[in-house]
Amino acid sequence: MKKRFNEQQIIAILKEAEAGLPVKELCRKHNISDATFYLWRKKYAGMDVSDARRLKALEDENAKLKKLLAESMLDVDALKAALNQKY
Repeated sequence: MKKRFNEQQIIAILKEAEAGLPVKELCRKHNISDATFYLWRKKYAGMDVSDARRLKALEDENAKLKKLLAESMLDVDALKAALNQKY
């Protein structure tokens, strides 16, 4: 999935809102929905670009670790099933 905005652009948009630009006008200017703006604000509020990049890296690492855990749990279940079979 290709994103239209990177973290730097999102934070710049949020800073415009902090500077006093009305949300409706901001959303119209950048062609985003109100819901998108509020989701961004919830996720990136008060962050700098470096913070957002670190968050993205941590989210990627967390997803990779979750996948590894799920795969190892499947392996354990398969081994348990193989051991419990009677020959």
